[in-house]
Amino acid sequence: MNNESAPSVKSSPMNQVDLDWQFMAESITLRIRWFGLIVGYLLVNVLSPNESRPYLNGILSLGAAYALFDLTWHRKGKVFLSRVPIFISLMEAVFIGLLCYFDDGTDSAFRFYYFLSLLICALTYSPSVTYSTFALHAVSYSTLAYMSEIASRPEYKSLVLMLIFMGWVTWAGTSIAILLRRTGRRLTNLNLELEDRIARRTGELQQSQAMLIQQEKLAAFGLLAAGIAHEVGNPLTAISSLVQMMNRKKHDEKTHERLGLIDEQLGRIQRTLRELIEFSRPGTKVSQKTDVHEVVRNALDIAKYYKRKKGKTIKTEFPENLPTITAIRDQVLQVFLNLILNGLDATEEGGTIEIITRAENGKVEIDFCDNGHGIDTESQHRIFEPYYTTKNSGTGLGLFVCRNIVRSSKGELSLVRSSRKFGTVFRVTLPADE
Repeated sequence: MNNESAPSVKSSPMNQVDLDWQFMAESITLRIRWFGLIVGYLLVNVLSPNESRPYLNGILSLGAAYALFDLTWHRKGKVFLSRVPIFISLMEAVFIGLLCYFDDGTDSAFRFYYFLSLLICALTYSPSVTYSTFALHAVSYSTLAYMSEIASRPEYKSLVLMLIFMGWVTWAGTSIAILLRRTGRRLTNLNLELEDRIARRTGELQQSQAMLIQQEKLAAFGLLAAGIAHEVGNPLTAISSLVQMMNRKKHDEKTHERLGLIDEQLGRIQRTLRELIEFSRPGTKVSQKTDVHEVVRNALDIAKYYKRKKGKTIKTEFPENLPTITAIRDQVLQVFLNLILNGLDATEEGGTIEIITRAENGKVEIDFCDNGHGIDTESQHRIFEPYYTTKNSGTGLGLFVCRNIVRSSKGELSLVRSSRKFGTVFRVTLPADE
């Protein structure tokens, strides 16, 4: 690690794990160092004082000064001298060697500090740094043994044994640290996978809820429409019957003409009610061969009663022999009607809506074009999100539900273009029957 910044710095998850590891390892290192210093002071001044006590206290005081610097940086969220770990290892090798030299040489209790140094190095730094630290400590202890004038064979054996133990601690500490780091990374990966899975499931749940809300609204509208049609239909039938009866009686030509006009308008109202009942009836969930042009015309028959249809022109460009599609007819009707109404909402009086169909590469394409105000560039990538709308009174579910319906039929609903100058084009692409 070559970073002295706090673990809170923005980074990738794996880098963050390494930063957190180094920071926690440094926290353990601080405790071990202060424990070693306290034990050292007790050993020198209370448990085993000797004539070199002033030198030993001075060396321990230098170590305490370094530990204070390290503690100060740690509280700032940083690691002291993290860019030069070998320099720290060199200082520790010299520090421990001097303590042993002024105490009892190779028999000093301070020699066990080599093991502590190697252990905290394995926890904090990379294996290469730890093995380099082992080499520095081996040189330090060997130099101590030489300066202590080791000559006899038994003391030579204790030197070799000490070096073997230091190597064993280095290997064991490094292996444990590698295992812990791998475990930390694995846990981080599992946590990220879990968060991603939760986010996907949450998104799917929100989409399901949005579609359920839209379906409930359509069902409520259907019940309302059916109720209105029933309540209006009964008295309308009675009025129509009375008009026909009156028209059979002898009247002057002008009266017959007016009664005929009334009957004609009553028939128009009845046709409208039939269309409303047809639209509000419970939809079938069975896929069937469907004529796209017939569904578009049915959607236009419903849209002509929309209040914003006034003063606007709807054109169609239908080729002959367009292939049929296999889909749930009522759902396709819902998609087409929603796109037509969106186009009417987007255009001002005098505007034009154009519906163009074509067969391309085994697919049927239906373009819904308008010359309205278009969709802002910033909003175009969000228009299919649930609850996102550019209308003042919109629910934000129309296009979202439409895209899901089209995709359930193995098709696609896409925004071809949208601008203030040329208007908007939505395209529905569905597989054509063979």
